[in-house]
Amino acid sequence: MAEEVKLSEKLQKLAKEIEALTALEMAELAKYLEEKFGVSAMAAMPVAAASQAASSSSETKAEEKSTFTVVLTDAGANKLNVIKVVRELLPNLGLMDAKKAVESLPFEVLKEVKKEQAEEAKKKLEAAGAKVELK
Repeated sequence: MAEEVKLSEKLQKLAKEIEALTALEMAELAKYLEEKFGVSAMAAMPVAAASQAASSSSETKAEEKSTFTVVLTDAGANKLNVIKVVRELLPNLGLMDAKKAVESLPFEVLKEVKKEQAEEAKKKLEAAGAKVELK
């Protein structure tokens, strides 16, 4: 189990507010903090992990990719249909959050899903008029 960290009252209040944010709001906050302070989550990656990732990259190229991320790159002319499909794919996302997501591109609709699920989501989004990438 993780050791509980003692925070000041001010930081406890801030942590509770962050915990109450939606996933989209957290992503916006992270982007803001990265821009404001010039930092990135990737910069904190340990050197050992980076060298291990570099050495194993040739091995992963030989293997076929099994999980994909569905990225919405363009909502197209009919945003309403794209918003409906995004809400269908992410049922916990409210209407306003889905609208914000579709308007703040690129947006990762699904992350690390199986190939079949990623292709199905891509077909639905493209049928609604969106442009989608599988990564």
